[in-house]
Amino acid sequence: MISTFDLRQLERCVELAKTALEKGDDPFGSVLVAADGKVLFEDHNHVAGGDHTQHPEFSIARWAAKNMSPDERSIATVYTSGEHCPMCAAAHGWVGLGRIVYASSSEQLIQWMSDLGLPPSRVRNLPIQEVIRDAVVDGPVPELAEQVRTLHQQLHERRK
Repeated sequence: MISTFDLRQLERCVELAKTALEKGDDPFGSVLVAADGKVLFEDHNHVAGGDHTQHPEFSIARWAAKNMSPDERSIATVYTSGEHCPMCAAAHGWVGLGRIVYASSSEQLIQWMSDLGLPPSRVRNLPIQEVIRDAVVDGPVPELAEQVRTLHQQLHERRK
């Protein structure tokens, strides 16, 4: 169930995705929130330089492993503009982060890329639950997913 608080965090993720796009990057943004509602860390994609491991969800996992106890990580929530890729889902699972809430799904992203005439990603887009056995996941959120779709369209129009 997506709460009003969840929506606010997801809106911030979409803002971060817009920032990434403005900087010439793929439009993804993520926020890590503690159990008490405090925003602990946020980031956007940094893959434009060629290192395609520089996803915000992966940055969150590394930050959490360094700065939070296992118990704190397990009750924290990661909000993201797009469902975790398998790399990020694995990182999330390995460091023991809690709930994941996303605005748009991997399935939607696959369809959007197809609609734009783009080839599929080299790495399979898998649902988070196929990577993390006990993941608590909420999403997508239709009104925000549409905003994320628009960002991806803008990215690929610029690349033409």
